[in-house]
Amino acid sequence: MDLRSELLKSIWYGFTALDLEKSGKVSKSQLKVLSHNLCTVLSIPHDPVALEEHFRDDDDGPVSSQGYMPYLNKYILDKVEEGCFVKEQVDELCWTLTAKKNYKPGKDNKNVLPGKDAFSLWCLFNFLSEDKYPLIMVPDEVEYLLKKMCMAMSVELNCVELEDFISKDTVQQNGFTVWSFLDMMNSGKVTRGMDQEITSMAIEEVYREIVGDVLKEGYLWKKGQLRRNWKERWFTLRPGTLAYYTSEDRKDRQGNIPLDGDCCVEVLPDRDGKRCMFCLKTLSKTYEMSASDTKQRQEWTAAIQTAIRLHTEGKTSLHKDLKLKRREQREQRERGRLAKEEELQRFRALQEEKERKLAELELLKEAQRQAQVLLEQDEMRRRQQHDEMQRALEVQLREAEESRASMQAEMILKEEEAERQRKRIKELEGLQMSLEEALHQEIKARQDEEVFRYAQTGLLSEEEEKMKALMALQDEQEEYIRKTQREKQELRQEMENKTRALEEAQRQLEEVRANRHRVDQDVVAAQRKLRQASTNVKHWNVQMNRLMSPVGPGEKRSSGGSFSRFQIPSQRDPGLRLRQRSEEQDDESKENVDSSVSLNFTHM
Repeated sequence: MDLRSELLKSIWYGFTALDLEKSGKVSKSQLKVLSHNLCTVLSIPHDPVALEEHFRDDDDGPVSSQGYMPYLNKYILDKVEEGCFVKEQVDELCWTLTAKKNYKPGKDNKNVLPGKDAFSLWCLFNFLSEDKYPLIMVPDEVEYLLKKMCMAMSVELNCVELEDFISKDTVQQNGFTVWSFLDMMNSGKVTRGMDQEITSMAIEEVYREIVGDVLKEGYLWKKGQLRRNWKERWFTLRPGTLAYYTSEDRKDRQGNIPLDGDCCVEVLPDRDGKRCMFCLKTLSKTYEMSASDTKQRQEWTAAIQTAIRLHTEGKTSLHKDLKLKRREQREQRERGRLAKEEELQRFRALQEEKERKLAELELLKEAQRQAQVLLEQDEMRRRQQHDEMQRALEVQLREAEESRASMQAEMILKEEEAERQRKRIKELEGLQMSLEEALHQEIKARQDEEVFRYAQTGLLSEEEEKMKALMALQDEQEEYIRKTQREKQELRQEMENKTRALEEAQRQLEEVRANRHRVDQDVVAAQRKLRQASTNVKHWNVQMNRLMSPVGPGEKRSSGGSFSRFQIPSQRDPGLRLRQRSEEQDDESKENVDSSVSLNFTHM
């Protein structure tokens, strides 16, 4: 049973809880709320418009479970990732919806289970129920679950009460529903006056074992890896992992040991004041532990080996595997029962067939006896009739001898006459055959003449049609030749125009290249002047800085009137502007030439 099937079982209860009228349909507004809550607990993004778009073609009425399933699979379950959500929260959401409508225990009953225990039993029911809807649990699975609970409470199951409850018509026909199962648990027939706390602890233990995949849990002494001291820890074993906590409330986890095919368990001798020791070896570490007694050590080592085996086989749950095995055993028993019933029916049919054949045999014997008596009577009558007939035949024989002699004489005469008639018939038949042959030849000649006439007519008509087609093809050929000559003349004229345009574009390109060469020479001259000017500026700047140094008392200040009017040339040099202008003209000429050339080629 995969994760999708487990989720669908819980969601089915949530959907049916919203069906207040029990019509099999739920309104879209309620489905929106249910879908939003499912997306929240499953930790997936919720699309509020998806439901409306999915049912856009439907009317505004309610939606059935079959109509909701495609939306649920596409927009919710396909996005679910295992390990990204807590399944217990999904179960709690669906239990809250369905318990308000369906779970109504009697208030005066002292054996009513608390809400948490009822929720745990509901989850256990979903886990062990069959994979078909409406969900039911077969009596064998109910008995297995009750035995596990009674074992946790250290009591024996009262099979008489269970058989009385199973003997009801509704249970025999359909199996246990979750509400009939909870009613049986609330009746107190299973717990038999046990303390409520003990019952709750047993339900919690069975819930953690079956639903929570806990193979075993309990206190063990563990030796530390660094300080090498012994501390008592609460261990929880699941397929693939062995976690240990400070106490049994499992709030403070101290570590987690991954289990794989490379792990092994070994029993150790007693030492360091500890007894019933064993160790768990992994590839990286060795964990030493001590149990309370030899039985606990054996149970822990066997459980750890089972967890390693399940992880190696790729199985995530022991009870899922056990459930499938129990289902296969039930199916085998059912097949065996059906085979026995079929064999018994065949045996009964054979027995009935045997009795029927014996009765038929007796009837046949009686009929044979009666037939023998009738046969003897018939034989007597036949003998009498035979004697009478023999006498009559002797008389008739004598009369027949006399008549035969006279008839033989007549036959001789008639044979002679018949021989003459046969010869005449043969002559007539020969004449008829010759006449028929001549007639057939004449008919065949006329048919051949008619065939030749039809063939000649067909050939003449076919020759006329071919002549018409030939004349039409000749006209089309002449028209095509004239059209081709016109197109050839137009293409020749267009090629001459394009050639002249290309020569004009090449001439313009040569002029642009000459202009560019002259502009490049001007730019080089301007650059040379610019370098000369910058050298002069640097020289005059050095002279000016030297002359602008402070003059001491009594020193003569040289006349610097000309320097006071000296100005540093602006960076906007005429040579630089000339170069920029030439480059711009060059770019424009290139663009014009390129555009003209491309235009000419497009016309070509």
